[in-house]
Amino acid sequence: MENKQLKKLIDVASGRQLADLVIKNCNVVDVYNARIIEGDIAICNGKIAGIGEYSGEKEIDAKGQYASPGFIDSHIHIESAYVSPEEIGRLLVPHGGTTIIADPHEIVNVCGIDGLDYMMEAAKGTALDIKFMLPSCVPATPFEHAGATIDADTMKEPIKNDAILGLGEFMDYPGVISGNEGVLDKILVAQSNGKLIDGHCPNIEGKDLNAYAAAQVHTEHECSTVKEMLDRLSLGIYVLLRQGSACHDLENLIKGVTAENSRRCLLCSDDRQPKTILELGHLDDHLRICVRNGINPITAIQMASLNAAECFRLTDRGAIAPGLRADIVLLDNLHDFNVSQVFIKGEEVARNGEYLLPIEKHSINSVKGSFKVKDFSKDKLKLKLKSNHVHVINILPGGVLTAKTTAYVKTNLDGDFVYDENQGICKVAVVERHQNTGNVAVALLGDYGIKSGAIALSIAHDSHNIIAVGVNDDDMELAINTLIKQDGGIVLAKNNEIIDAMPMPIGGIMSDQSGEWVNEQLIRIHNTAHNELGIKSDLEPVMVLCFMSLAVIPEIKITDMGLFDVTEFKFINLEAK
Repeated sequence: MENKQLKKLIDVASGRQLADLVIKNCNVVDVYNARIIEGDIAICNGKIAGIGEYSGEKEIDAKGQYASPGFIDSHIHIESAYVSPEEIGRLLVPHGGTTIIADPHEIVNVCGIDGLDYMMEAAKGTALDIKFMLPSCVPATPFEHAGATIDADTMKEPIKNDAILGLGEFMDYPGVISGNEGVLDKILVAQSNGKLIDGHCPNIEGKDLNAYAAAQVHTEHECSTVKEMLDRLSLGIYVLLRQGSACHDLENLIKGVTAENSRRCLLCSDDRQPKTILELGHLDDHLRICVRNGINPITAIQMASLNAAECFRLTDRGAIAPGLRADIVLLDNLHDFNVSQVFIKGEEVARNGEYLLPIEKHSINSVKGSFKVKDFSKDKLKLKLKSNHVHVINILPGGVLTAKTTAYVKTNLDGDFVYDENQGICKVAVVERHQNTGNVAVALLGDYGIKSGAIALSIAHDSHNIIAVGVNDDDMELAINTLIKQDGGIVLAKNNEIIDAMPMPIGGIMSDQSGEWVNEQLIRIHNTAHNELGIKSDLEPVMVLCFMSLAVIPEIKITDMGLFDVTEFKFINLEAK
């Protein structure tokens, strides 16, 4: 800020000069004192000048509505909404979102630093202020092939960027706890630049959790129980209460929020698809859940604003106070949290659910067409089992966690698996698509419910190789080859024909279309998956499948290198003892 701008801000605050904009007759949510203040909000050069009685060159009558600080989502993967950064802004801002902390590890796993650069440039095309974390684990584990490897040396330049707040979720918690040299080098890069470290350590406790916290891991969004939450809060770790499309932890964790610890609790989405946003909203939905479950409304707003700003050292926002950014949300009440208007840096950017600014999208050329698949054919889908007693990846309710189970399956004379509709077990394959390795891993998946055909995705956390499920090799081969030709996305096949498809040209994991278009496509694909392929009606066929390759979420998953036991952190044979 220049001297002249600062003088004007002070003159407006003191009442000596008219404000650029005054939002009059507000019930201002004072997140510092947890109270409501009646007054006008004076705005000058995108900043709040004062609260009280003011006049401005432009005035808006709030008519007694509640003025809240803009909402800050403390951890979200834009890519998991399947839309571009510009489009996520259009979707989230009308729901009161003014800042998000984005971890782009999906696109960076596919495209490396080019993916990060694309996201940061595209983020300039939205009013939503998108802050980034530098992905810490690319690949997420050494047990899969990704499109890039981000080591400590690679991190040294991008971590200096002011738009990057720190390292994204450190999923390699075993590497931290064991003191792996390469892992510690990454942590030291962040620490030496004064940057934060996001955590990811489900089910860790005791001395292992102490070891993880000792590395100055700052946050955790993977808590699923109140005990996990309290354990982490006790060690100085901020807890991000998650409510996404796949994981719904908020309502459970609210039981552990108290007057004493609430200021160390934040709200986050992690993964939130367009359907969820269009039907339920964003952090306004989180706030409704909080209040419905007994949290004081102002405490809930603190969790969605001030707490997040303090956690991520965003000292210019998080409250309605002089000198801060004029990121303001007008709400009808503090129960339904209906958003009527949104201001970012003093500019009205959304009104009654509509984003008001034009959208100019950044070129996707640098992240398009990332498929390098070597020598794939259906022969690589065949299993040569030495026993028909096998390990099975069994999907648990919720769709992210799995159980390691065993079963006796049918095989042919060559030892290949034979699908039996009565058993509910099918083939699942991961095809490496980044390094031309030719890797194809095949295992068996239970409780997905598919009864005919095949489905293939290029969205497969976190390395985003191709993952496919099917009851026969012909349909699986057709779905996979079609997916490669269309530069990624989703493909469904049945009776050797393509019956549905959705292209995702941005790295094979995001669409360049609108959120509404993506939602319509996904609804149709879900219906096709349930009605034509017979996938279980109570299971989300895309979101569930894309987590079957995430080798940091218990208990058993599949990568392009084989069947992986997450609990033991090692590959296992398909045949069971």
